[in-house]
Amino acid sequence: MNTALKWLVMLVLLLAPALAFAQAGDPVGDGVLDMAEEVRTMPVATSVRVVVLLTALTFLPAILLVMTPFTRFVVVFGLLRQALGLQQSPPNQVLVGLALMLSLLVMGPTLDKVKADSVDPYLAGEITTEQAYSSFIGPMRGFMLTNTRRTDLAAVMEMGRLARPDSLDDVPTSAVVSAFVLSELKTAFVIAVKVYLPFLVIDIVVANILLAMGMMVLPPVIISLPFKLLLFVLMDGWTLLVRSMAAGFGL
Repeated sequence: MNTALKWLVMLVLLLAPALAFAQAGDPVGDGVLDMAEEVRTMPVATSVRVVVLLTALTFLPAILLVMTPFTRFVVVFGLLRQALGLQQSPPNQVLVGLALMLSLLVMGPTLDKVKADSVDPYLAGEITTEQAYSSFIGPMRGFMLTNTRRTDLAAVMEMGRLARPDSLDDVPTSAVVSAFVLSELKTAFVIAVKVYLPFLVIDIVVANILLAMGMMVLPPVIISLPFKLLLFVLMDGWTLLVRSMAAGFGL
């Protein structure tokens, strides 16, 4: 009954914010403010925790895109498909699913720490929402800062007109996420260029051979496609590419 009364007082505060600005020395106003402060520091009920988690799920796609290696994997896989000259094979669903699983694999230690320090204690009612957020964002920031170029971080700080921080802990999370995404895009395009060049050489060689033979009717892409696929398969391209990208991440 006492807990229900406290939540009722909080509801009154939300509906009538003028009560929060009670005059100094008013015992009623001071009592209301004390009860509101007590409610704010209360452990969150289980039902409220469920609501918070369901709300957090709506931000999961955004978190997946900007706080994990998902962007790097998807960009490289997409440009690799173009380099091979394939239109819809492998399908987008396969590439996205592979990128998702590889992202979870690479971030395994970080996600395990988040689950142990943030999710599980929060569901058990051992910590508050603010503490759960702090336990979540700490390991994620550590992962992003480890894999972020300092030049990109400095550029983001300059664009945001942010003061030079004393340490990395003072850098806003929005700046860390932005710099991490820029670094991932840059790294993805660097890897894609290195992957693209061998297949481009094959296209040029095949095109010159067909031109010398006078076979102008047959598109060079059709002739070069089997050779590019054969080269990619013989060098175990998928495993080599994925292994090299995963090895580039620091934990």
